[in-house]
This record gives sequence, C-alpha cells and structure tokens, in this order.
Amino acid sequence: MVVRRRPALRKAKMISLLSKPWPWYVSGPAIAGIMAVLLFFGKSFGFSKNLSNICSMLGLGKQISYFNFNWKKQLWNIWFLVGSVIGGYIAVHYLQSSEAIKLSSATIADLQKLNIPFDGHLEPEAIFNWNYLHTGRGLFIFLGGGFLIGFGTRYAGGCTSGHAISGLSNLQLPSLIAVIGFFIGGLFTTHLLFPYIFK
Repeated sequence: MVVRRRPALRKAKMISLLSKPWPWYVSGPAIAGIMAVLLFFGKSFGFSKNLSNICSMLGLGKQISYFNFNWKKQLWNIWFLVGSVIGGYIAVHYLQSSEAIKLSSATIADLQKLNIPFDGHLEPEAIFNWNYLHTGRGLFIFLGGGFLIGFGTRYAGGCTSGHAISGLSNLQLPSLIAVIGFFIGGLFTTHLLFPYIFK
C-alpha cells in the first residue's frame, strides 16, 4: 500500500514544483547554460527568426529573395518553437497554479488607474477576452500591438529574446542599442500612451 502511494506523491510534488514560478537563481543560470551551449555550437538564439524559417519552408523564397535561404540549418530553432507551443499547452492545461501571481501594491494601483482590475492572472480578464477584442478599442490594441511587434522585430533585426539574451551574450553593440530602445519604448508606452489608450 505504501509502495503504491510513493509514485503518486512524487508526481504531486513534481507538479507542484513545475506549477510555481522558479526563483531567479534557478532560471537565470539555466538561461545562461543554454546560451553557453548555443555559443559553443555556433548558434544564435532568436524566437522571431522562426517566422522567416516558416516562410522559407513554405517556398516564399521563390517570390521574395529575403526568404530564399536554407531553412534546414535553422531546424533546431523550429523544434524549439514546436517545443514551446507544446510546453505552453501542457503548462496551461495541466500545470496551472491556483495561486494568484504576486504584484506590488503600486503596480496594482497603477493598473486600477488604467481601468484594469487585477484579478490574480498573468493576463487580466478585463482585456484578454473575446468580447473586448470585438470592441473598436480592443481591435485597435491587439491589431496595432501585433503590427508594431512584427514591424519592430523586423526593423530591429530581432526580438527581445534575440537581442537581450543572445545578442548581449555575444557582446554585440547593436543588441545593446536595441535593448536600450526596448526599455525606452516600454517606459514611453506605459507612462504616456497607456493612460490615453485604456481610459
């Protein structure tokens, strides 16, 4: 009887461990370790690169020269994308924590000023729902935000993970400039644009 309970207990402990945020002293070295492995094998990490990889896989290189490259050399990055989608699905459906995320009282107060009540979720239900998307403001936010992310990623030559993690690890000056730009843009949007967008 005791022997049968041990696997179930280990499983419960593992699910409890995986469903909680990991501290910086675990996740930070894990990211650094992954970057060290990529650098060793001469790879550069960037999630948005997969958009170009998929376009090349679909044969768009015949019409647009930008997508005319050997996507098979980026196959490892495509598998990373597939793993991220599968991992995200597992996390949402099987490892969802019932605990509310922890935010500072100042952040909660700032969200309330923007008419976004804090409900304990990573994505506030007040704006991340189909009803909000079907409003003019919601459509503008999601389509506009998606366009700006896509345009900005292409214009900057990479996304936040590509520049802030991979580029800075390679000591690339353009990545440092891009990361500084990310922070400036984030502060500008948060303090100057959000009060007009969400009110």
